[in-house]
Amino acid sequence: MSPAPEQHALSEEPDTRETDALWDGDSGTLKETSRRALVQLLRGPYLSAANHGRLWTALLADEDAIRSRLSDMFLELITDDAAQLAFVRNAGADIDAPKVMRTATLTFLDTALLLHLRQQLLHESTGNKAIVGADEVADQLQVYRGRDGADPAGFAKRIATSWQKMVKYGLLSTTTTEGRFVVSPVLRLVFGPEEIAAVRHEYTRLVEGALPLETDDAELSPVGNSATTSLEEEDA
Repeated sequence: MSPAPEQHALSEEPDTRETDALWDGDSGTLKETSRRALVQLLRGPYLSAANHGRLWTALLADEDAIRSRLSDMFLELITDDAAQLAFVRNAGADIDAPKVMRTATLTFLDTALLLHLRQQLLHESTGNKAIVGADEVADQLQVYRGRDGADPAGFAKRIATSWQKMVKYGLLSTTTTEGRFVVSPVLRLVFGPEEIAAVRHEYTRLVEGALPLETDDAELSPVGNSATTSLEEEDA
């Protein structure tokens, strides 16, 4: 009688694969810090190494995976390695994609303020922070008040409203000195050269009298291609 075939017991070695599950039933594959980086991008207005050092490191380590997750949601990741910041915006310009991020339409004065802040940022080419004061910026915007100088109090109120919007969007942040604010480096990316040229052309027409400067801001579309200037906010 021939001996029975030798039986080889299956090795039951422990599964040494790492798991990123954070709770029972969690099927996510990103590490916790990468998930937090993804959430910060979705919350907005942006993620930066200066304000979110640990999350910025996680973004760099898992950028391809995070970019893929955002693409699944019709969102595009914009990064600036030199400035060490990133933000997301609605993608799918060539398709009928859903708008995941809410678009905040800016008034004429909002856009004028943004252009001025961006110019101050570009002046700081040495890497120093661009710091501005509310009063000095308001003085610079007086050129848009109108040739007859009507209603200075109302114009000042509109400037204050625009200023608070920039604070809300994270484009201005407070400093230890009262009345002084740091301009966010993300403004380098909000407007491209073509958009800036179009906006400045439109504003020049207004200042020269082609259109009344007293026109209600909400009725103006400051970008030359007839699209309203906008910022991306997280959807409520």
